[in-house]
Amino acid sequence: MTVLFALATALLWGLADFGGGLLTRRLPALTVVVASQILAVVVLGVIVVSTQAWQEAGSQLWYAVGAGVVGPVAMLCFYKALALGPMGVVSPLGSVGVAVPVGVGLVLGERPGVLQVAGIAVAVAGIVLAGGPELRGAPVQRQAIMLTLTAAFGFGAVMALIAEASTTLTGLFLALFVQRITNVTVGGAALYVSVRRGGRALPEKGGMRVVLAALPALAFVGMADVAANGTYSIAAQNGPVTVAAVLANLYPVVTALAALLLLRERLKVVQATGASLALVGAVMLAAR
Repeated sequence: MTVLFALATALLWGLADFGGGLLTRRLPALTVVVASQILAVVVLGVIVVSTQAWQEAGSQLWYAVGAGVVGPVAMLCFYKALALGPMGVVSPLGSVGVAVPVGVGLVLGERPGVLQVAGIAVAVAGIVLAGGPELRGAPVQRQAIMLTLTAAFGFGAVMALIAEASTTLTGLFLALFVQRITNVTVGGAALYVSVRRGGRALPEKGGMRVVLAALPALAFVGMADVAANGTYSIAAQNGPVTVAAVLANLYPVVTALAALLLLRERLKVVQATGASLALVGAVMLAAR
């Protein structure tokens, strides 16, 4: 179950990042974050009410609040990075945040076997190589890398926090709802400050019309991200966090493949090699 749900997380996050990166090329990054999360709040609100999930409220929801505070900052940094650089280069670097939940798992006493340790090493190395990071070059490239690394550790923190936010399925619905409300609050405040300082909430060309036309894509990004958080929480609660976190962090490979197939971005040899290593590492982890 851990492997299945962790791989589902990778697929969902990969597609959400691909969609978010595309939207950020047309809309302000903060608008993408806030709008997608508002749509997710609406859907989750219906689920919480229909399942009476509010009865699961407890002190563990503070983990969801923490994830909700960190999440918008990480998403904003990541979407800006995706808009600056090729997705096939930027996205894989976002997975280095796997060090956070893996570290938490080790601190909590998890001790993966020899095959799993080897699988973790191979998968992480493959994910990083799949980015084909170019540390030299124009300032925009360096900025994209710094934004991605900031986002990566934020994503890692979110993974560690959301895994502790619930112990039941209905509790998970409530935790995700609280997380998204916090996301909207923090992101909305940041958007307000940005506009007051001269930033834009709407694109220069098209304005609200462009935002309305993008609603289906925004809804997909928001719900895919929510679903990914949910499947990861289930994966982490039903198996070793060290395994769940590494498999879930294969999402950059999904984003890179989507960019390759849909945007015709060409992968370098090192990127293709890295993607292959990441998949080999996933198979080693799944064989536990």
